Amino acid sequence: MNILAELKNRFRDALVDVVGDSDVQSLLEMIMPAQDARFGDYQANCAMPLGKRLGKAPRDVAADILANVNLDDLCSETDIAGPGFINLTISDDWLTNQINTAGEDERLGVESTTHAQTYILDYSSPNVAKPMHVGHIRSTVIGDSLARTLRFLGHQVVADNHLGDWGTQFGMIIYGYKHFVDPKAYQQHEVKELSRLYRLVNQLIDYWKSKQQIEPQQDDINRRQVELERLEQVQPTGDKKEDKKHSKALGRARDQLASARKTLDSLTAKVAAIDSDPQLSAYAEAHPEIGRSALLETAQLHEGDSTNRQLWEEFLPKCREDIQRVYARLNVQFDVEYGESFYQEMLPGVVSGLQEAGMASESEGAQCIFLDEFETPMIIQKSDGAFLYATTDLATIEYRMQTWQADEILYVVDHRQSEHFQKLFAVANAWNAPDVQMHHISFGTVLDESGRPYKTRSGDAIGLEGLLDEAVNKAYEVVSANDDSKPNGAELSDETRKHIADVVGHGAIKYADLSHNRTSDYVFSYDKMMALEGNTATYMQYSYARVQSIFRKGNVEIDQVRTSVQPIVLEHSAERALAMMIMRYSEALENVLEDYRPNQLTNYLFDLAKRFSSFFEQCPVLKAEQESVKQSRLKLCDLTGRVIAHGLQLLGIGVVDQM
Repeated sequence: MNILAELKNRFRDALVDVVGDSDVQSLLEMIMPAQDARFGDYQANCAMPLGKRLGKAPRDVAADILANVNLDDLCSETDIAGPGFINLTISDDWLTNQINTAGEDERLGVESTTHAQTYILDYSSPNVAKPMHVGHIRSTVIGDSLARTLRFLGHQVVADNHLGDWGTQFGMIIYGYKHFVDPKAYQQHEVKELSRLYRLVNQLIDYWKSKQQIEPQQDDINRRQVELERLEQVQPTGDKKEDKKHSKALGRARDQLASARKTLDSLTAKVAAIDSDPQLSAYAEAHPEIGRSALLETAQLHEGDSTNRQLWEEFLPKCREDIQRVYARLNVQFDVEYGESFYQEMLPGVVSGLQEAGMASESEGAQCIFLDEFETPMIIQKSDGAFLYATTDLATIEYRMQTWQADEILYVVDHRQSEHFQKLFAVANAWNAPDVQMHHISFGTVLDESGRPYKTRSGDAIGLEGLLDEAVNKAYEVVSANDDSKPNGAELSDETRKHIADVVGHGAIKYADLSHNRTSDYVFSYDKMMALEGNTATYMQYSYARVQSIFRKGNVEIDQVRTSVQPIVLEHSAERALAMMIMRYSEALENVLEDYRPNQLTNYLFDLAKRFSSFFEQCPVLKAEQESVKQSRLKLCDLTGRVIAHGLQLLGIGVVDQM
């Protein structure tokens, strides 16, 4: 039972009587959980905006609303406070009945939607020719959590890993394999060697690009230096407006000069890194056209060159196996994994279809779609005949609509792709998917503790598997220290410690990401994510383990408690507060889907764990004065543990019985 939804349903008719159908939904959104328990369990603030509209005092409007809504069985107290706030206190009898019903329900009182839709979630989507890195963690865990939550609430979900298996990175790897491969290293670990080849080719391409850019960049710096000196010689005029304008121009010129110098430093460093290494320098001198040559390898692959096709078919399965190993560690699964190569034969049809629809036209030899709301067009075919990512994305949408008849498609991709998706959605809605809702579920960047994007010292993205290994190692240290400090000595075997560390370490990485608002950047810190206090996976897992320890210490079988005829009884305020929080689980899951933010669930779990801690401190369980109270509290403990475990499961995180 969703208490908030029940309240809104009951208020709906009363509000329709007051304002009609048109504006009811916005008023219903003003019914919400109370921020302070002194004002009841829920608050309805809808009378406030209605007062002015109706020409009545908000308190009178609130009284009219309450007179027309039936809350007799649901609320024990309704109160109009201040200028017209409606405070609602849920009946203890009603709450007791609902918490007992939830305890007997495998869905924990969460009802399935009555309006099931088909969702396609596009997330993770790494380039398969390279090892996964820290940049993939956000898309992967956010998408996985949303897929799990949507499924649990009763929607049809297709989780699609749109793999990058056909792009320019394969041309770079093929070129690297033909010219730089270490046969022994390739035989020992194919993907590791392919990754090295990709980085090497990319470094050499950057070298030649940087060399070409240094001179014009220096010219740009000289020009900006002259302009800055000119601005610095301008004397104040005494006109505040003009002087302020000049001051801004001067500051802007200084910032631009500093930025230009920083760019030059970066270019110089890339060149120096090659020139200072005899082997790399020799490679660079021997391959001055490496950038163009790598693109040619890509083009030959796309045109069906037998050698390149054979290499691609050899590389691809090994790369995918490497990625699947990481997904297994993260407990992430997909329904389909159609890479870019799957859609290649459809691309000519996409271009011709858009031409026939009058949407695509030629511009400088390329096929473009011009959109009124954007300065630049969407290019779907270059002048040399090559297709682009946008073309593949349009083909993907068409295939998804034909295959699954999607109602909504969610793209969990970082915020830097915002304009691409705005164009994509506009074109798709106008062409082949007029009824489907498409959303870009954007997210921020993972930062290091200095506030910069989280990378290695050399500037490379940090490998995801190494990140997981380090988290597990640190979790092992935390678990071992915690176990060693127990009053009666350590309780866990080394094997058990390793299992717990595996669950805790992986959970810490995922929860640290999911507990932040997805649109925000966040600082990656092992110490913070492993903390046994605060909003961390470790604290959630500890809370669950604490519940299990109650049953172990009391030598109580959980199944016997669940089948006991003794109901949950809410006599202590801490029992009631915990029961109320458990019953808000359904609301938390609905909040996740409002704007596709898993941190709504992590916030709820943290609040639940805090309520349980307060209950545990105030309400003896195993030492309860009466057996009936003991059984009631054991049921409440068990239900708390089940909700924590289930909530973590929806986040893709496991639990352990001991820590």
